Amino acid sequence: MGKFFDSLFGSGREPERILDDDPGPTLAEELEETRAALSELRSQIRRAGSLLPTLASSHMRQIEDILRLLLDYVTEHGASTEQRVLLHSIAADYLPTSLRVYRALPPETQTDESPETEKLLEQLDILHATALDLDHQVRTGAIAELSAHGRFLRDKFDVDGVRIHPDGPQFGREGGSR
Repeated sequence: MGKFFDSLFGSGREPERILDDDPGPTLAEELEETRAALSELRSQIRRAGSLLPTLASSHMRQIEDILRLLLDYVTEHGASTEQRVLLHSIAADYLPTSLRVYRALPPETQTDESPETEKLLEQLDILHATALDLDHQVRTGAIAELSAHGRFLRDKFDVDGVRIHPDGPQFGREGGSR
């Protein structure tokens, strides 16, 4: 009877903990995966180039350029986990999926004026706007971080109105000496 109740309500023991020994990729590995995804994306766009409508090919290259420059910036200055995940997702999934699905359509639907091309261009507009917004968010975050650091330094080193200027120390808030 005890085993029956234990099976329904547990035995009162702590459940076994499952430890994950794999901490996941390091930041450098994560950024390298994104760089590889961008390289693969560039290759896919080039391979499909003559088969894509000119506007679609151009739009994909613009998005890829934004992502590549942003990745360089993120590598040097950093970004939040969410921003890095979105960057990787656009490069490795969202844009390649749009390209792959469009390329799987019958060739007669892949014309400049077809409804299918219009749908692709709508998707590319969304991805382009998302890439620009992500770029803005990452760079604005750096500006906010710089401003916060500036406030920290001002609070830490602006002791009793003494400020250090290139012309030497000056006293008082107006910048004149006493």
